[in-house]
Amino acid sequence: MEERKVKCLVWDLDETLWEGVLLEGGGGRLRPGVLETLQTLDQRGILHSLASRNDSDLARRRLEELGIWEYFLAPEIGWGAKSASVAAIARALNLGLDSLAFVDDEPYEREEVAFAHPEVLCLAASEVSGIRERPEFQPRLRTLDSARRRHLVRLDLDRREEEQRFPGPQEDFLATLGMVFTLLAASEEDLERAEELTVRTHQLNTTGETFNLEELRGFCRSPGHLLLVGDLEDRFGPYGRIGLALVECGAEAWTLRLLLMSCRVLGRGVGTVMLHRLMEAAFARGLPLRAWFRPNGRNEMMRTTLRFAGFREVAREGELRILQVAPRAVPAPPAHLELRGGIPGVPA
Repeated sequence: MEERKVKCLVWDLDETLWEGVLLEGGGGRLRPGVLETLQTLDQRGILHSLASRNDSDLARRRLEELGIWEYFLAPEIGWGAKSASVAAIARALNLGLDSLAFVDDEPYEREEVAFAHPEVLCLAASEVSGIRERPEFQPRLRTLDSARRRHLVRLDLDRREEEQRFPGPQEDFLATLGMVFTLLAASEEDLERAEELTVRTHQLNTTGETFNLEELRGFCRSPGHLLLVGDLEDRFGPYGRIGLALVECGAEAWTLRLLLMSCRVLGRGVGTVMLHRLMEAAFARGLPLRAWFRPNGRNEMMRTTLRFAGFREVAREGELRILQVAPRAVPAPPAHLELRGGIPGVPA
C-alpha cells in the first residue's frame, strides 16, 4: 500500500501556532519550530491553512504583524466546530480529506476532528518541530511547481472568487479569462513535473498509473510512444503544467495508456480539448483511439469525460477497462479557449 502524503497542514492558532491565547493578550510570539515548519513545507509544495476558534479580524492582524499571513490559504477562523472547518478547507482547496493533517494543542479538538474525519492525520502541538521529518510530509518529488504551488493555488482561489461574483453563466465568465492552452511533446525539463503529476493526481486520472523519471524518459525517446504535456494560462497568470498524456502508437490503433489533468482546472474544458486532439491525431492516420481506464473510487469524472467523447468499453483485463472510439468528426476547441502547439506530425 502506498504511503500517505500530506498536501495541506491545517493549524490551530492559540498555544499551537503561537504562544498564549489571542483574546487574553497572547499571540505575540510563534511557538518553537513553527516558522521553520511553515517555510520548509511551503518549499516542498505542501499548503497551509487555519482552523481556529478566534476573532477572525484580530487573528488576521496578528498573523500579518508576525509576517506569516501569506502562508495560509482558505483559512477558517470563527466559532464553529473544527471538523466543519477542516471539511470546508478540503472543499475550498479541492483536496481529499486523506491528504490533510490537523495540528492542535487541545486533545478534545483533535478527537473531534478524528471522529468526524478519520482520514485526517491529527497531531499534537508538541509534535510541530518534528513534522518536517515525518514521512507523510516528505514528497517523493520536489519540482519548480512544488515551490510555487501556494502561489498557483492562490491564483485559483482568486479566479473562483471572481467567478462566484460574476452575474452571468459560467460560459460567459470563461470567455473573460483569455485562456490559452498549449499542448506539446514533453521535453527533458518537463519530466520531473510529469512524474509529480502521476503521483499527485487522482480525480482526473484515467488509470492512476505512476511512472518514474527513467520510465518517462524512455517514453520520450521511444518512436512508438507520445508523451504530451499541457500548459494553461489566463489573465490571472499561469496554472503551470496541468496535463499529461501517454499514447502508445500501434499499427492497428493508438492507445491512451494514461490521461490526467490537475484538479485545479476542473470545469475549464481543458481535459476534453486534450482528448479531442488525441482523437484527431489517431483519426488522421485512419486509426481508432483506445483508452485504458481503471476505476479508483475517485476518478468517475474522467470516465464521464471519456464516455461523452464517444468511448465505449470493448474489453476488460481484471480491473482495467479498455475503451475505444472509432474515427469520426472531432469538435473544435471551445470559443473561450485558444489552443497553441499541438501533437507532433499533426497539423494544427
